[in-house]
Amino acid sequence: MKKLLSFLLTLALIAGFLLWENVSICAVEETVALPALPKSFDSLRLVQISDLHGRSFGDGNTRLIDAVQKAAPDLICITGDLFDEKTDLSVLPPLLSALTELAPTYYVTGNHEWQVDSLRDILSMMQQLGVQVLQNTYHVLHRGGEKIVLAGVDDPCGPLDRTMPDELVRQIRINEGENVPILMLSHRNDELSMWSELNVMLVLSGHCHGGVIRLPLVGGVFGTHRELFPDFDAGIYRKNGTALYVSRGLGFSGVRFRLFNRPQLSVLCLKNPNS
Repeated sequence: MKKLLSFLLTLALIAGFLLWENVSICAVEETVALPALPKSFDSLRLVQISDLHGRSFGDGNTRLIDAVQKAAPDLICITGDLFDEKTDLSVLPPLLSALTELAPTYYVTGNHEWQVDSLRDILSMMQQLGVQVLQNTYHVLHRGGEKIVLAGVDDPCGPLDRTMPDELVRQIRINEGENVPILMLSHRNDELSMWSELNVMLVLSGHCHGGVIRLPLVGGVFGTHRELFPDFDAGIYRKNGTALYVSRGLGFSGVRFRLFNRPQLSVLCLKNPNS
């Protein structure tokens, strides 16, 4: 009997741990050093929401909204796969309305949104709720007489005739100045070399879900191209003057399971190391 009870207790503990790993939000706060950041924007706080895939954390996503509120963001950046072809779209308006009340909210598409037939109607609804949808477009942020550009690109699954990233950056440089710092929202996690060549200051992305399963001292196990141990699974990566931040995301795609990889809300504090 003792062995049976011990076995059942062990199973209960394992089940509880796996449930906690998959439903509890991990708010990860990181400081991102950016030498190109104008000093007026020092300590700018960003909350990044990525790869939600239509999940709800509490009724009306109250736990997610509360976590964002506690982070006290200046900006909220949604980097794709907010919803997918299986999403109950009624979960979106309450969440987005709450987010836009907390801070200016910006969004770019991921690959899964382009599988939703009513995407155009959804994007229109998002804009009506106050979300700034960046489809190969940009917005200029001003502080203390200085500026940065917040830009966003559609996922490559979008229209073939879309403005390409290099074209968008070229437009920004022409219109806003050759050396204007650019904060780019882009769903894909493995394009650091391209963004570095374009001299983008910071890129926020997701897509990889942290590798689904994470191993200590190793990192993510599964990549987006079905490769093992992908190079850009989570965290900060740098090349030349460009920083790439990859969120582990909040949801599931395909396999509805995460291990040592709790749903992540990224809270980034941007710092100029010279200020």
